[in-house]
Order: sequence, then structure tokens, then C-alpha cells
Amino acid sequence: MDVPGQGPQSEAPWKKMSEEQLEKQYSPSRWVVRRGAEGALKTYSEMGKEATKRARDTRRTLLNVPYGDGEGEKLDIYFPEAGSEALPLLVFLHGGYWQSGSKDESAFMVGPLTAQGVAVVIVAYDIAPKGSLDRMVDQVTRSVAFLQQRYPRNEGIYLCGHSAGAHLAAMMLLVNWTERGVTCNLKGFFLLSGIYDLEPLVHTSQNAPLLLTPEDAQRISPQRLLEAAPRQPADPACRVLVIVGQHDSPEFLRQSREFYQTLCRGGWRASFEELQDVDHFEIVWKLTQKDYVLNQEGGGPAGRNRVPYLLPPSGTAPGDPQGLVLGARVGPSRGCGWGEAGARWYPPVRVSA
Repeated sequence: MDVPGQGPQSEAPWKKMSEEQLEKQYSPSRWVVRRGAEGALKTYSEMGKEATKRARDTRRTLLNVPYGDGEGEKLDIYFPEAGSEALPLLVFLHGGYWQSGSKDESAFMVGPLTAQGVAVVIVAYDIAPKGSLDRMVDQVTRSVAFLQQRYPRNEGIYLCGHSAGAHLAAMMLLVNWTERGVTCNLKGFFLLSGIYDLEPLVHTSQNAPLLLTPEDAQRISPQRLLEAAPRQPADPACRVLVIVGQHDSPEFLRQSREFYQTLCRGGWRASFEELQDVDHFEIVWKLTQKDYVLNQEGGGPAGRNRVPYLLPPSGTAPGDPQGLVLGARVGPSRGCGWGEAGARWYPPVRVSA
């Protein structure tokens, strides 16, 4: 069993793979167990478009809000029914291998989360070949700083990213926000089926529009950066949940486990979960379902908790442990030693979807 203090292997398994094997490992659609590759991609796209249309038709919104001067530097904000600037903000970064996807088809979680009092922000960034990875990281950084400045009374900013979006979210762990002129109220990171070491991708077809060199990959990989220079969280209460699907590829599973271990060694309040019976695409499009495990409410005071899973329970007393609440579905602990008795949160291990 993996343990938090265990270091990475001396040689990564992918370096022993053939070109064909490596290509398969980093082709998520080839690992789905339902619908087939084409059907899984079609369902993912259709669910995202339908969820976004429904969210725009039924929720209070601010659409195409500029966070920068670039044409693609826009974000959409979806508000809960009760209007207030003192809300938790869930910021979502879409996947698509940094070369596809759009905020206009990524509002998966808006319905369930806004119903529980959470404002959801979907961020656009310039995908390849128009945008380089350096540019994307900078854009996401500026979007987060913009939200903090626009909503200074927020109850916490929570970054959620899927696949390539999880990489971009993880890069925010390394940002010096003081240099950006803000003190960001970052309370949590929710990383779904991400890639944290980009070097394997250099040797796959996914790199064609990205044009990454091995040096580029090392410079912009949160796994490598945190290994080389561990960074302590600015807010000790900030928590990181690394989640991967049971039907993700072995390489995606390995990357998530090793990134979790690196976070633990660096002093982050991290937790790892392999979500049962979901693949790389289901893990995110199921966020449209209010009864999906990642959208579940915890117990909270008097059984009331208006924010799910990653976000802090409402009514938490000052000084109380704040963080992830999963209620009755919480399983045995696999975290960095921070699910103490009496705390509201206990890190899960394996949960059925």
C-alpha cells in the first residue's frame, strides 16, 4: 500500500514502455468500460453542453466577464438564489489536454452546487495551438486574482480542475500571490484525474499542438516543481483532494498517487481517493447529478450543510477544523494524518459512485 512518506520510484514506469504502450496510457478514451471510446466522448460533450444550457437558463449569471485584455480571457459566474458577495466560490478549469474544451460546455456542477449556496465560476483560457502552457498558467493565475479582488468578502476560493484543468489548478499551489498584489483566500483544491508530470506526454501524439520539450515539461510540471523545491501552504487550513477514477489508466492512477505523496511530504493537508466504477469522463460529467457522491452534503450543524464534499460546512465555529465533509459515506482514512478525532472531516479512500 502507498504511504505518504514514500518517495517516487527511481525510474518512472513509463520510461520502460514502448511508444504504443505510452500512447495508450495517455489516451483516456481507450480505458472506458462503457459506451466505447467514441460513445464516451460523445456523452461527455453532450452532457457538458446540456448542463451549461440548463445552468444559463435557470440560474442568475454573469457571462463572459473579462479577467484580462485577451479575447479568450473570460469567465462565467453562476450564482445561487440568495444573492451575496460573501459566498464560497468554486472555480472550475475544464480538461481537454490543453487543446480542446470550452467554458461554454463545462458547467457540469452548477445545478447541484448553486442549489447548496455555492457560486460557481467557469474559466476560459487560450488552448493550444493559440495558447502555450505558460500562457494558460498565467491566465488561470490572473483569473483567480481577479475573483479575489472582485469578491474580497468571499467565504473561500476552491479550485476544481479536471484532467488538464487539474494540472492548471495544481500549478496554483506554486503561485506567489503577494507578487500578484493579492492575498487569495484559497481554501481548497479539488483535482480530478489530473496530469502532474508532463514529461511522458512529450513522447505522445498529444504533444503535437503543445510542442513541449523535455525541459518545458519539467519547468511546468507541479510534480517536478514540488519535488525540487517543496512549498509550504500559505494557509495551513488549505486542503488538497486528489481524486482519480477506478477506470482511469494505470499511468493516470500512478500520477495521482505520486502527486498526493509529494503533497504530503511537503506539509500540505492532502487526501487521495480512487473513485470506484467511474472512468476519466464519468468522473466529471456525473457532477451534473445531485446524488453523485462528489455532490453530497455532509451532516453539518443540526444536519444542515449547504456546501458539499470539498467546501467547509456552514456555521463552523471559529477555530473548528474546516474542510471536506462527506457525511455517512466517509470511509477509512487515507490522508496525511489530519483526520483527528473530533474533527468534522475524515479523509476517504474508496467510495462507490
